[in-house]
Amino acid sequence: MMELFDTSPASEPSLPSPDAPLADRMRPRTLDEIIGQDHLLGAGRVLRSAIESGQLHSMILWGPPGSGKTTLAFLMARVAGARFLAFSAVLS
Repeated sequence: MMELFDTSPASEPSLPSPDAPLADRMRPRTLDEIIGQDHLLGAGRVLRSAIESGQLHSMILWGPPGSGKTTLAFLMARVAGARFLAFSAVLS
């Protein structure tokens, strides 16, 4: 429960345990592991540059469940050194 109140930036990704669900084991752990969206996340592109420089802005990530919105948001926060707090409107 204490990690909920941790204000430090996210640390380096750790490998999930071998018995973790497949989705957890296959989830991208770096921006380079994300497939697609090269026009935004490719080297030198707009969003990638903003993330790496720590100059993130407000944005809405939209897509169907399981498309990687939360994973992308987590990775953006980690690379930018920002705090990440996952919140799902579906679960509230």
